[in-house]
Amino acid sequence: MKTIQLPYGRSTLDLHVEERNLAAVITAPMHGFRAEKSEREIIRDALDHPIGSRSLKELAKGKKKVVIVTSDHTRAVPSKITLPILLSEIRSGNPEADITILIATGLHRPTTEEEQRKMFGDEIVNHEKIAVNKAFQSEDFIFLRKLPSGADFKVHHLAAECDLLVTEGFIEPHFFAGFSGGRKSILPGICSQETVNENHSFQAIASPCAKAGILERNPIHEDMVCAARAVNVQFILNVALDGEKKVIAAFAGDLEQAHEKGCDFIRKLSLCPVVTGDIVVTSNGGYPLDQNLYQAPKAVATAEACAGEDGVIVMCASCVDGMGGTHFEKLIVSGTAEEIENRLSKIPPKETIPEQWCAQIYARILKKHKIILVTTYLDHDVVRKANMIPASSPDEALAIAYGIKGKDAKVVVIPDGVSVLAVK
Repeated sequence: MKTIQLPYGRSTLDLHVEERNLAAVITAPMHGFRAEKSEREIIRDALDHPIGSRSLKELAKGKKKVVIVTSDHTRAVPSKITLPILLSEIRSGNPEADITILIATGLHRPTTEEEQRKMFGDEIVNHEKIAVNKAFQSEDFIFLRKLPSGADFKVHHLAAECDLLVTEGFIEPHFFAGFSGGRKSILPGICSQETVNENHSFQAIASPCAKAGILERNPIHEDMVCAARAVNVQFILNVALDGEKKVIAAFAGDLEQAHEKGCDFIRKLSLCPVVTGDIVVTSNGGYPLDQNLYQAPKAVATAEACAGEDGVIVMCASCVDGMGGTHFEKLIVSGTAEEIENRLSKIPPKETIPEQWCAQIYARILKKHKIILVTTYLDHDVVRKANMIPASSPDEALAIAYGIKGKDAKVVVIPDGVSVLAVK
């Protein structure tokens, strides 16, 4: 019997699989990567050797209004480490700089003060200016231009009106934007709901290039880069994290050049060959990404690559914060997978419903695969309405999956489906 730990919330759950059934355990190489320097040293080195850009200290000289865009409560950006360093770097170049930290929520709910204190620390919350993006508050946004998709680019006025715009984030494979980080801090991070919705339209999500690890000809990525350039992002700091959410690399400098270097690093350390199984068990990497069902298709999409034609997918996500969005919740329980996909396919890009893209991806996968959701927080009746099978533990889910696929079914385990880029 093999025992495998799966990230779940702020802890782990144990999965027990008979050796004869276990086809593979797929773990991204980055989980075994060991950095030779401390997290602060890695970040400091990146800032001292910017890619394709002058240093942040130099850029800050003479700039009065500075905005630092950072991620919200659903992301594991180590802002307690990065933000103090960024603030110090800017002020060393311009002690009089008026700095605002702008939290990029996309369409997520606003980040609470309690969450900000956990993310940034009391010192920053007590002494720095912090603003939270609220995508549904139209008066906060300014129109700058049309994007390649035809979408109206409306961005938070603080970013459009500042003298120096800096972003921070982390890079990992992303299930339709190719990779996270870089330009994603702007779109969807600090855009109006209309801009985000159209960028995430049914047609864009359905593109064969809107996949994890793909940037070239990815329509979603192309819009995002255009938006970030239009609002003049002058400097980024992006990090790579291991399985314990520790910094193992950092990339600073030009929006595209630094992000490209980071994506190359992540690609090498996340690529894993596909092993096909009758049952694929995965997780959404634990907290903060498994807080709700809306975030969970990231790992489900990874599992899809290993699930064969009709394999069963077991997804472990705490969903402590519930479904994750009222629009998504209504859509995912509105009918069968086929009915949901058919309805969404008829919605024009400019009429895209907020959060419909995750319902679209679930529907696409549910048409071919049964999904068993392991959650101890989300009501199991709601899970059933969402066309999934509920379970309270990985072992219970595996027993259900064996009942569907047979006792001799081969099992593939991807402990952290978010960090793996599965390729055939």
